[in-house]
Amino acid sequence: MTLNEATKQFIRENLNADVPTLALKKAPVGTDVSLALRQIEARQLLRKKVPSWSENEDLVFPAHLSIEQCSSEASAKYKASLMQGFSFADLTGGLGVDVYFISQHFRQVDYVERQAELCDLARHNFSVLDANIAVRNAAAEEYLRVCGPKDWIFVDPARRDIHGHKTVSIADCTPDVTTLQDVLLKKAEKVMVKLSPMLDINKAMAELRHVSEVHVVAVANECKELDLVMQCDFQGEARITCVNLLTTQPPVCFSLDEEMESQAKMAENVSNYLYEPNPAVMKSGCFKLLTDRYGVFKLHRNSNLYTSERLVADFPGRIFEVEAWAPFNKKMKKDLLSDVEKASIAVRNFPLSVAELRKTLHIADGDEVYLFATTLRGEQKVLIRTKKTASDEAVLQI
Repeated sequence: MTLNEATKQFIRENLNADVPTLALKKAPVGTDVSLALRQIEARQLLRKKVPSWSENEDLVFPAHLSIEQCSSEASAKYKASLMQGFSFADLTGGLGVDVYFISQHFRQVDYVERQAELCDLARHNFSVLDANIAVRNAAAEEYLRVCGPKDWIFVDPARRDIHGHKTVSIADCTPDVTTLQDVLLKKAEKVMVKLSPMLDINKAMAELRHVSEVHVVAVANECKELDLVMQCDFQGEARITCVNLLTTQPPVCFSLDEEMESQAKMAENVSNYLYEPNPAVMKSGCFKLLTDRYGVFKLHRNSNLYTSERLVADFPGRIFEVEAWAPFNKKMKKDLLSDVEKASIAVRNFPLSVAELRKTLHIADGDEVYLFATTLRGEQKVLIRTKKTASDEAVLQI
């Protein structure tokens, strides 16, 4: 499938247009309107997600669902950095973002996809991108029956049922990796499985065998995926790595035993700086270890907020400078918030929701003052007034 020049020009001129409004307007002669509208919508969605593809006017994109489900360019490049070898197969090709970036680390690459339309688009797009990727129109199970051995296999099971509803459990996804894992590990030395960030990590590791690595991937402070690596005959303890891509925050690597055996250092009170772990770290459950590794103190065993006297600039999360704090009582607003009309509010281990707290404090939404309502070690309820530090502002581009 290719785009004629009239269609390309229409897309160029309307890249920022509202698609429903544009659909009501008359297009120039020779324009494939339905195709053009689909491409404009796709490129708007991909502008931040896969910027290098959104800017290539010769690529052709499918329906909205495949765009929604595809990996971001940042997360695809991260996965690619973990894999290398001679042969590789992506059993759930989809839009092809993952396989394209991963293919740059292999000599022989198969894109496997059960939907014929996506295969046709993949052939076209890989040709445009000059990517040496063989397209196989087959179900994952069918491909596994006939393919030869691979160094790596990648699977991103579809997380929707036959009615289009989202699923989370591994067994409810398509294909069901829990029933395929034996044959997967017979075909490949290593298998990476991409899973929903909503899935419990312990449950995932219990359902999949020989898991050697778990990668909890956030992109610009939003947790996006869990990537589990199964390794043939691996019997040790899985290593968990938390990354927050497109930020300057360092990765955090640990094992569940390390976290379990660690003793958290507890704070007596709120000090000069307040720290909130990034979403990948929060998802991983690495809470006690942070106090050992970064020299910070936990406010409460259930709060997952930390404090320190001196700035810890490489803490893996948001960092705030504490301006003041006070017990949560009737005097608090006068003492702490007399000059605050707008603020960003977060609650951690606190009996009120954000909406209830806003109503109680009569404070609108804003981003100059950051308020944290939480509980200290001695079960005292407090409100902490903070502002962001310069070290928390850095967000990188791809």
